[in-house]
Amino acid sequence: MSHHYSGPNFGFPRGDARLDFTDLYAFPKLGDASKSILVMNVHPSHVVDPPGPTTAEPFAPEALYEIRVDTNGDSIADLAYRVRFLAHEDGSQTATLRRAEGEQASGKGDDGQVIVEALQVSTDGDARVVEAGDYRFFTGWRSDPFFFDVHGMVNDQQFTGDDFFADKNVCGIVLEVPNSDLGDKQISVWARTLIGEGEDWVQTDRGALPAQAVFLIGAERDAYMGAEPAEDDRFVSVFAHSLEHTGRYTPEAARRAARTLLPDVMRYDPTHPASFPSTGRSITDDAGDVFVAIFTNGKVTEDKVGPHSDLLGEFPYLGPPHNA
Repeated sequence: MSHHYSGPNFGFPRGDARLDFTDLYAFPKLGDASKSILVMNVHPSHVVDPPGPTTAEPFAPEALYEIRVDTNGDSIADLAYRVRFLAHEDGSQTATLRRAEGEQASGKGDDGQVIVEALQVSTDGDARVVEAGDYRFFTGWRSDPFFFDVHGMVNDQQFTGDDFFADKNVCGIVLEVPNSDLGDKQISVWARTLIGEGEDWVQTDRGALPAQAVFLIGAERDAYMGAEPAEDDRFVSVFAHSLEHTGRYTPEAARRAARTLLPDVMRYDPTHPASFPSTGRSITDDAGDVFVAIFTNGKVTEDKVGPHSDLLGEFPYLGPPHNA
């Protein structure tokens, strides 16, 4: 749930958990109004069916992980934070963070200004954090902050408060960035993963809002995952059709609801506290309840699950991984 398991049959893009984007968060830094925190989580630690762990390697060295920012309202990236990983013979990984602007940001590539190079990826309970000017950067295994009763969802929204993610991990990419990068008005933020194929990059997953993939099947899912938010008008009818079925919406109401989900970007105003879905998303915002209310047309409004207790009050905010 959330954006976990966005591949076919509740699986992973291309069957690779490392490419699975799970959640995006954007919120002002507590105590410093000049900074924002951006969190992109990927790689769920467990498979749902059949149950079991995914690979221990945190990130795919052949992949590119991006947080993208639109500053002028056209749903095209004007700014991108790009992360590549290098695998070493001893099994460790290091991460390089780049910042791209303009046409460089709107395209596909691992170019851009290097902000941090060769940060050691954290695989245990110790959070290795690096500072570089106005930026802070972390990557590695952490406790999954998303909370939701998955089994209740698949059981016709009969929620019991059983948090599927309470003991699960994800791989986090956490950035502290100056608001001078983002501007002083509402922006749009989303994330994506890409895989290198020959001389090209192919987008494998993308999103910002929770659980969008549940509205899509087959070729429509593949088309959606490979598209840009600026192209999301083409998917309004697909989402509306699903909402008519799941929430018993009228056709007109279903289209209105679909347009609240598309384009698939997160609105964020760095000058206001985060409050999902109006602006940004903190790691304690209950995005699952927001999704359930839309999915059921207001017939169900909560899943009886609350935020996790292992969150940190400081960077990188995500709790240490379980069974580190």
